[in-house]
Amino acid sequence: MPVENRLHRSTSAVGRFPTVGFGDAATEETREKEEGEEKDARGNACLRWLRRACPCCYRKTVDDEDELVNTLVTGDDVPTTNTGDNNDTELDGRVTSIDLMKAKSGQNRKEHNTDKFQSEDLIIRRGQTFQMWITLSRPFNTSTDKLHLELKTGSAPVISKGTHVIIPLVEDLEDDRWEVAVVRQEDKKLLLSVNSLPTANIGRYQLTVHTVCPNGQATSKHDPANDICILFNPWCEEDTVFMDSEDERTEYVLNDVGLIYYGTELQIGYRTWDYGQFEDGILAACLYVLEKSGTPASGWGDPINMVRIISAMVNSVDDFGVVQGNWSGTYTGGSAPTVWTGSVEILKQYHSNKGTPVCFGQCWVFAGVVTTVLRCLGVPCRTVTNYSSAHDTDVSLTTDVYFDENLEPLENLNRDSIWNFHVWNDCWMARPDLPTGMGGWQVVDATPQETSQGTFRCGPASLTAVRNGQVYHKHDATFVFAEVNSDKIYWQRNVDGTFDQIYNEKKVVGHSISTKAVGLDERFDITHLYKHAEGTEEERIAVETACKYGTKAEAYTPPTSEDVSLEVSMDGTGPQMGSDAQLTISLKNSSSDNRKVLLHSQVAVIYYTGVHKATVQRDNTDVDLLPNEGETQLEWSLAYEDYKNELVDQASLMLTLSARVKETQQVLATQYSFRLRSPDLTLKPIGKAVVGEKMAVEISFTNPLPQTLKGVLFHVEGLGLMTAQTVHYGDIGSRASASVTANFVPTQSGPRKLLASLDCRQLTQVHGVVSIDVQ
Repeated sequence: MPVENRLHRSTSAVGRFPTVGFGDAATEETREKEEGEEKDARGNACLRWLRRACPCCYRKTVDDEDELVNTLVTGDDVPTTNTGDNNDTELDGRVTSIDLMKAKSGQNRKEHNTDKFQSEDLIIRRGQTFQMWITLSRPFNTSTDKLHLELKTGSAPVISKGTHVIIPLVEDLEDDRWEVAVVRQEDKKLLLSVNSLPTANIGRYQLTVHTVCPNGQATSKHDPANDICILFNPWCEEDTVFMDSEDERTEYVLNDVGLIYYGTELQIGYRTWDYGQFEDGILAACLYVLEKSGTPASGWGDPINMVRIISAMVNSVDDFGVVQGNWSGTYTGGSAPTVWTGSVEILKQYHSNKGTPVCFGQCWVFAGVVTTVLRCLGVPCRTVTNYSSAHDTDVSLTTDVYFDENLEPLENLNRDSIWNFHVWNDCWMARPDLPTGMGGWQVVDATPQETSQGTFRCGPASLTAVRNGQVYHKHDATFVFAEVNSDKIYWQRNVDGTFDQIYNEKKVVGHSISTKAVGLDERFDITHLYKHAEGTEEERIAVETACKYGTKAEAYTPPTSEDVSLEVSMDGTGPQMGSDAQLTISLKNSSSDNRKVLLHSQVAVIYYTGVHKATVQRDNTDVDLLPNEGETQLEWSLAYEDYKNELVDQASLMLTLSARVKETQQVLATQYSFRLRSPDLTLKPIGKAVVGEKMAVEISFTNPLPQTLKGVLFHVEGLGLMTAQTVHYGDIGSRASASVTANFVPTQSGPRKLLASLDCRQLTQVHGVVSIDVQ
């Protein structure tokens, strides 16, 4: 930064040099220049006299005094500025150049596992050493000269808060502290080894070098090209995000392509997602997200605080964060959530538009972006999908369904819901703020559902705490517990307006919790990390422990005998889009008496979040069950014509069944969600995959619907292959096939994945992927 010229003594001090002549001290050129300066304001006369009197003590600044690059303070405490001539450099020993050794293939980037970043900055991980060269104006004298480094980050750097770091010169480096040591000296060049603190705040730091010699001191000018980006370090044992498995670090920090699961428990679908955390501009975008949060940089060294910031900032509610959520089915003015195939385009758009939220996203988009940001910043992270995921709106830790006197759903009271699937994130860290054993995987969720301390965010919540029902531990363990292990309680309204509990389903929430396997493109079921096995004593204890802290602890009463059971099942992988949907309803009477059951059925189109959109069919059926009979099966069907005009993004339907046994007044109830499967896109590479050589991909698709698809768009992208492109295709007729060709030039070698998705009003969640090995 420019430094203001100022005298340390009063101007009367010039009287100390009354007999000094000008002789050889000023050349003819200097005299001419000084004569021109006589025309300046008289207020500068003393300074001009001092220059003539002692040019070695007071020199003009570089660049005509507009900017003071290096300041020398003499023994008489009078500032001296460097001109850059040989005499000056001999005196001050100032820094003339800095080499941070920041090449991607260099030692620093390799040792810090940051060589994948497509950035020219020096990117390091805290708690490790890095090396740098500095060149001085003269050889460094270890007996008389000194130096130290300074790093500054944030809008108001402060030493006490770790945002202004002074790094002293020492002979030997020690762990867990900021220090610098001279490794080698080559004439005027010094090779320095710098040790960083494992608790340092992450972010972009400005670097300056301060040198001190007998003739004065100098400070290097800040150059943005020498800024240093510091990240969390899962390879450092002293860092709270340390992860001891190299395979897991490779997957959860370094892998830039992953799988995100969706659908239903019995119809699990997945899509490939480009996280792209190392792409050019993404680190800058992630740091911009932190800056946009308005939180002080002094808190950026704590991963607990960091993930709460990211959880809040990835959604646009409250703080104009990255992605604007939209579950309406209408996406005018933006992109449908199902169109996105990765985080890169989203984060770059947010950054380039100076913090304008990107339209639009739903849970898997929020989760995909969180994975990108946390992996980019160095926090191990994975994208997780929970099937039959409850949304508890009243902190009851139960999922409540209300019926009227006739067992008809009371939609105005049914605020709780069960999403077919919900996607969030697990991130890895120690939890020194919680009892021992609560570290490891933590849930963080950026989808704006409920507020946490007044802001739409969630986590980090310890999986260990959630599994054991210890919902009193921060942050937001109550909400996460309800998502994965709440009981579903049915209530019936009495004539006087009060409600009685009529049924309790214990195994309907939190199934097939899924993430990508380490090192494999396969699904890894992690349900056991979130909950004990359903129905075990441990699981029931966890539920009862958790519900003590809920608003409906009285809902738990001693169990009653039940002799009729009700189940719903589906053959194979389920119905396809465009065809009739068929399910099987099974009733079983285990008593020794006849049972007559009045069965109510209702099927509705729902958003994948479990929110009701429209009821498309209702029916009542009387069923007679013989004593000790095996299963009585009823075939249930829904015609395509009944649902085609009501479907929304995920093509999800929910069958609600309720029944009363006439003889015993036993009440049965269940809800069964399913989706209509969409076809995949077929991607076929054309040509040889070589860096810098043009090739193409053919994208093929067959319309499964007995109606025309209007205004079809194809979205294509691939890390190291091509930036995101949108191809406007037009209409595709009923049951017709279509194909498009996209050209591209690979930019990076190695195994790559090319992703594509289709978007139109009548059909969503259509996508495909192909692997390409680039030479």
